[in-house]
Amino acid sequence: MARKAQLRPDPRGRLLLVIGAFALVFGLMLARLVQLGAADYERTGYIPPPPSLGRPSILDRNGNLLAIDVPSSGLYAEPRLIVDVDEAVEKLTAIFPDLDGRDLYRRLKSGAAFAWIKRQVTPAEEQAVWNAGLPAIGFQREKQRFYPNGTLAAHVLGAVDIDNIGIAGIERWIEGQGLEVLRQSGMDLSHRNLEPVSTTLDIRIQHALEVELRKAIAKFSAKAGAGLVLDVTNGEILALVSYPDFDPNLPVDALKPDRINRIAAATFEMGSTFKALTTAMALDSGQFTLRSVIDASKPLAFGRFRINDYRGQHRPLTVPEAFIYSSNISMAKMAISVGPENLQAFLTRFGQMSRLTTELPESAHPQLPRRWGEIETATASYGHGIAVTPLQASIAVAALVNGGRLIRPTLIKGAALDERIIARNLIKPETGEALRYLLRLNAKTGSAKKAEVKGYFIGGKTGTAEKVVSGRYSKELNITSFMGVVPVDNPRYLLLTLLDEPKGLKETYGFRTSGWNAAPLGGAVFERILPMLALMPDFEIADVSFPEISSQGAFGSQLFPSPTNTGERNSGAIDGAL
Repeated sequence: MARKAQLRPDPRGRLLLVIGAFALVFGLMLARLVQLGAADYERTGYIPPPPSLGRPSILDRNGNLLAIDVPSSGLYAEPRLIVDVDEAVEKLTAIFPDLDGRDLYRRLKSGAAFAWIKRQVTPAEEQAVWNAGLPAIGFQREKQRFYPNGTLAAHVLGAVDIDNIGIAGIERWIEGQGLEVLRQSGMDLSHRNLEPVSTTLDIRIQHALEVELRKAIAKFSAKAGAGLVLDVTNGEILALVSYPDFDPNLPVDALKPDRINRIAAATFEMGSTFKALTTAMALDSGQFTLRSVIDASKPLAFGRFRINDYRGQHRPLTVPEAFIYSSNISMAKMAISVGPENLQAFLTRFGQMSRLTTELPESAHPQLPRRWGEIETATASYGHGIAVTPLQASIAVAALVNGGRLIRPTLIKGAALDERIIARNLIKPETGEALRYLLRLNAKTGSAKKAEVKGYFIGGKTGTAEKVVSGRYSKELNITSFMGVVPVDNPRYLLLTLLDEPKGLKETYGFRTSGWNAAPLGGAVFERILPMLALMPDFEIADVSFPEISSQGAFGSQLFPSPTNTGERNSGAIDGAL
């Protein structure tokens, strides 16, 4: 009995044999299906829908959401398998009234292997298609970019195309950080948790700047406007606004000509804001001091061409008087005295003679004089005949007040500072102190006094430039701008405001210069954002005054009253900001 039991077949072996036979049969079937499918693709040219493309979310500096991917569906058809094209067109156009019936009929009648019908279909529309019961119709799961704040920071964020690929702004920059390579490799990014991109923007500051800019554009009936808030110590951009703007959720609007990024991708003659650079050059050269006097009693003549002052004093002016009265004559004479070559070299060192690059792909080359004779040197000294981007002009003024460091600006939080310092020690320390003194003096008693906010040590310079129309300067159309620095005795932030073609009002006595529009706009923005930046007001603030000029030496002594020049005032607030 024992021997017969040992000869009985093992049931487990039979089971394994059956499983192996089934595996072989199904393997052969699968191989044949793959072979037939490949042959069908080769014969018909069928291309399956592309994989869903994911993108990292974009955040502001405090972690607030600016852009995110949301699930979506794309509706496609296999026209070669559609039996009743008329029925398909009738049902699909009923669900999607925006579809062109003739175009849809042509595509479905083509006999092609694959055709998109509509991208970014809503869940309700998807269900309606399923309910229609149409054969050879399917959905591809994909991602749709969503911007929860609408137009907020549109020119920074940029936009994506229908395939969720970045085409402008930070969205385009992300493509160059490895996302494009991953996509080209065929990798499906739909289910990957990509690390969010944190920007330097603060949506509180961004919102405040946008609101005040729109108010000013409406009030002064301006054609357009722009604004910028920059940390002068590290080049981080806290806010960047250009108006008219667009909604990134509707990227087609971004293609309209008037939606250009006026901060980084457009050039303007910045007018008298350039006088800060000219004054710094003159002081740094050693040829001029705060006590130097320039004769501005009559126009400066170059043949038939005359340089006049807008509201001339018609007398000799000290350097501080030339600055606060914004004397074209004085600036031109200082620039000519220093020399055309030295002016070009100075502007080159401060980044005004070449294209400025940032994470934003949109940037413009400066427009420079074709030759640099005396007349070109004279006009460039007060911001005419040379056009730069407002961002370029801003980093130059920032370098004047931050100790002479020219810093490439950034929109990406945590970007290494040392790698972005373009130049150091561009001016002497005493030149920087003198410029800060003049900026404060101008905000207190000069053209920028409408930017004053009680309790804050604000410095600023205004600029008004005639627009070039058909190759000629227009007497009726201006670009006005204001650059403000706070706190000017220990600079941390720079604010730029710009208005394109503002109109005069009854309350401005018909004037449309920057002191009447761009400067008060700057004051309104400062009043809103300074508490957000943790800068506390000091209502017992010591201040500079105009008579102090005559009591200063050659300007090597302290120009700011104690204790503000020690950096003690607001130091805790500055260290704790953001």
